[in-house]
This record gives sequence, structure tokens and C-alpha cells, in this order.
Amino acid sequence: MITGALTKMSNQLAADNRAHYQLLIGDQQIALNPLLGQSLSLKFAGKIACVGCGRVISKSFQQGYCFPCTQRLAACDLCILKPELCHFAKGTCREPEWALGHCMQPHYVYLANSSGLKVGITRETNVPYRWIDQGATQALLIAKTNSRYVSGLVEVMFKQYVADKTNWRKMLQGDAEPLDLVMIRDQWLPQIMPAIDALRQQNQSAVIDLLPEQTPYQIHYPVLHYPNKVVSLDLAQMTEMSGVLHGIKAQYLLFDKGVINVRKFSGYHVELEV
Repeated sequence: MITGALTKMSNQLAADNRAHYQLLIGDQQIALNPLLGQSLSLKFAGKIACVGCGRVISKSFQQGYCFPCTQRLAACDLCILKPELCHFAKGTCREPEWALGHCMQPHYVYLANSSGLKVGITRETNVPYRWIDQGATQALLIAKTNSRYVSGLVEVMFKQYVADKTNWRKMLQGDAEPLDLVMIRDQWLPQIMPAIDALRQQNQSAVIDLLPEQTPYQIHYPVLHYPNKVVSLDLAQMTEMSGVLHGIKAQYLLFDKGVINVRKFSGYHVELEV
């Protein structure tokens, strides 16, 4: 039996474009791909620890934090969801030193195909892990910027044509139909260029480098069977969950009885038996 607190799954993209996952429980890493088709038992041990401060709590918020941490930490601020609202330059960031290492770093704007076409941003160091976390089967880098804020402004320009959300239920029912991301990029960029040029003129510190030579990433997921109907399982409401592991995609474990969003239960102490 393996016991400890859950954190979001880690992942890698192999040379054959297949995603490989590790389940993180306490200080242990469990390779998940070799467990496909096997029966697993996952039990909530009745304890939740905040992923921010570590204190024991009765309820978590924003994927693992206690309520005070959601009000105190920059990682829980609204600008994490809407980077175009970044207020670092105004001197009102909750944690300016944290922001220097996470937000004031090179970021990419990208197109991805998860449940369908979407636009998004990610830190330079999160390629390609961010796309695997989202369950994207294709992704294409469009532009590189010098900060999260600037990438958020460029993302907003694309959002007039495409959403920035993933339909997680649709994503878990199968791979999205392939898209020609290069053609889509080339159709939209000329229409967005006036806004990009205007941003460069208004903000002399904004660096936006377009990436016309990029080719799409392809990602394949370790899934034996996709569910016909997606049933979301709640660890907190179950004494024990036992089932056959049918697949792993995004941050979800796909069992024969339903799916579990591992990231949602970050900080939950669990017991795992294979």
C-alpha cells in the first residue's frame, strides 16, 4: 500500500509522441502507463492538507489551497486565470518576488486541439507539459513574449476568433478531430497584426516574437477505452474507489466506473493499492 498526499500528476512526452504519467503520492512516484488494464484501489484517508501552507483543513479551494492562502498567495490571484489583468507593474502584486520567477518570464501563445480548437498561454518551461495537462492532441506555438502579461494581451486578441476553454467531458470521450493549425494560424495572424503592432507602440517594453517556422506537436495518450458517458467520481464522498484503469488523459484517471480529476484533489491524503 502507498499512502500520502496527492499532487497533480507529472508527465513527459516520449519520442513517439506518447504521453507518460506519474502519480505523485507523498514523496513517491508511481508510473501509471504500465498499470493500464489493471485493477487499482484508491481510498481517501480522511485528511486534507493545504498545498500552500501545509496545515490540515476540512475543505480545499482552487485545487488544494486553504481559504487564507487563496487570499494571500499570488498563485491564487485572479490574474492567474486572466493574465491580461496583471498588476505587477502597479506595485500591487501579492508576491512580487514570486511573480518575477513565474510571471515576468518568457511565455508562449499557442493554439491547441483538445475538445476542439482553443488558444492559450504557457511559460516557456511548461512546453509540452501544459498541453498534456489539458488533454490536447495537437498544439502549435504562435508567438513568444517576455512576460505572462504580454502573452495574455495577445491571447485576448485571438479570443475574438476562438475560445480559451476546454470541454473536459468531450475531451474525455475521445481524441478531437485533427485540425490544420498552421492554416488556422496563417488565416488569423494578418487580422490580428494591427493590434499586435499597436501594442508594441503603446508598450515599448513588450516583446512579441512571432514563430512562423513552428510545426505542430502531436500527442497520443495512454487510453485503452474512452467512456461513452463521463461520470465524475468524488474522492471525498467515497470510502473507497476500486476499478480497472482504462486510461490517463489530461489530469484525469479513467476507470471503468468513472473518472477522477487528480488535480482537483491535491492535498488529499490517500491510500493506493495495485
